[in-house]
Amino acid sequence: MRVLTCDDDFTQWRSQARGLLLAGVAPEQVCWEDVEARQLFDDQPSDGTLPVVSSGPSVRVPADLLQDLQLAGCHRMPGRWNLLYRVLWRVTHGEPEARLAGDPDGSELQRRIKAVRREAHHLHAFLRFHPCPVNPSLDYVAIHEAAHDILGWASEHFIGRLGRQRWMIVSSRDAVWFDGEHLQHQRSCPEQWRALADAVCSQDDALWQTYYSCIFNPARVNPKVMRGHMPNRFWSGLPEGKLIAGLVGEARLGARQVGQAGRVSAQGGKRIGAKPPASD
Repeated sequence: MRVLTCDDDFTQWRSQARGLLLAGVAPEQVCWEDVEARQLFDDQPSDGTLPVVSSGPSVRVPADLLQDLQLAGCHRMPGRWNLLYRVLWRVTHGEPEARLAGDPDGSELQRRIKAVRREAHHLHAFLRFHPCPVNPSLDYVAIHEAAHDILGWASEHFIGRLGRQRWMIVSSRDAVWFDGEHLQHQRSCPEQWRALADAVCSQDDALWQTYYSCIFNPARVNPKVMRGHMPNRFWSGLPEGKLIAGLVGEARLGARQVGQAGRVSAQGGKRIGAKPPASD
C-alpha cells in the first residue's frame, strides 16, 4: 500500500494520479493521507514514493471529468482524494458511469460537487466588503469563513463585479488579494493580512445597517426559510447580522401588521406637494 499526501492541492494530486494511472496502480493499492492526520501522526513513516513509469501509451482523460474532480477536490472531508482517484481509475478503464449519480461512487462525487457549488454561492451572496482607508494599496477588505476550499477560484467572481478596485478576502485558512490586475491566492493566510482585516471589519457599518433595517420586510419574514438560505454561521460576518435577531423578534411581536410603513415613514426626506390642477 502506497501512502501519499498532496497537501490538499489539486495540482499536486493530479500529477500524482497521472503517474499512478500510467503505472497501472489500482485504487486499492494507494491511499492519500489527510493533512490533519499527518500532522497528528507525523512520526509514522509512509511510503510516499511514486512508481517509476517507463515510456508507454498515454491516458486520455475527458476535460469535463477533470473539472468535476477539481470541484469535488474542494470538498473538505477525510479521504477526499481517494474517491477522486477511484472515479478517475474507473472512467479511464471503461466505466464512464462511475461519475454519474446512479453509481455509488458517482453519487458521492456529485453530492460533493453540489455542496462545493452551493458554498461558492454563499460566498457570492453573503460576503460584505468594508472600505479600507488605512491601507493605500487596498480599497476593500472582507472576512469570510467557507466550509470548503472554494476561496481561490470562487473569488474570481468579484473581479468582474469590482473592476479595477483592489480588495482582499481572508479566512482562518487561506486568503486572496486582488491588486487591480492579478489575483493572488495564499493557501495559508498571512498573519498581517488577518490582522488588517480584523481591524477594518470590526467597525460597524452604520450606513449599511440603516439600509438593511429599512428594506427588511417583517410581513414576509420566514425564519426557517431564511436560515435555510442564509445559515447562522454567516451572521457573525455580516454587518446586518447583529440586527437580524431583533428584526425577526419585532416581526413576531406584531410588526408584520404594518410591514415597513412605520420604519420608512420615520426616515427624513423631502415632502412633495400636490400637483396643481391644470388650468383650462
